[in-house]
Amino acid sequence: MSNVDAAFEVFQAALGQEEGVGEWLEITQEMVNQFADVTFDHQFIHVDPEAAKATPFGGTIAHGFLTLSLLTHLSGSIRVDPGRFQGVIMGVNYGFDKVRFISPVKVGSRIRARSTLSDVQRKGPSGILSTRTMTVEIDGEDKPACIADWLTLIQYG
Repeated sequence: MSNVDAAFEVFQAALGQEEGVGEWLEITQEMVNQFADVTFDHQFIHVDPEAAKATPFGGTIAHGFLTLSLLTHLSGSIRVDPGRFQGVIMGVNYGFDKVRFISPVKVGSRIRARSTLSDVQRKGPSGILSTRTMTVEIDGEDKPACIADWLTLIQYG
C-alpha cells in the first residue's frame, strides 16, 4: 500500500471527529500593533487603547485577520494521528471555504483552537486535501472568536 493510500485510510477513519484542542495564547497589544504595521490597518479600535475605551468593546481588539492568521500557530499544539503524515513530502495551505468572525478578541485575552476533521478527498495520484473546521475559542467567553473551514493539500512520496 502506498503512503498516500495508507494516510487516506487514517484520515477517513477520523472524519467528523474532533482532532483536539490546542494550547492557550495571550493576545498582546504588541502583537496587534505589529499586525497593524504589516497590514497597514491602523484603525483605532486595534491600536489606540485610550480611544478604544469609549467603544462597546471597552478597549482594543485584535484584527479578525490576525486571529485567522494565528491558526498556523494555534493548530501546532493539536496532536493528530502521526499515521496521516507517513511519507509526506510537503503540505501547503490551500485556503478557506468559509470564515466567520463571531466575537471580538480583546487585547489581553487568551485564545486557543479546537479542530474537527470535516472533509478529506484524494487529489491526484499523491495528494490528500483535508478540511479542518477550526474554532478559535476565547478564554472565559461563551462564543468563539472565529470559525473557519481550513483546507490543506498534503503531498506524499
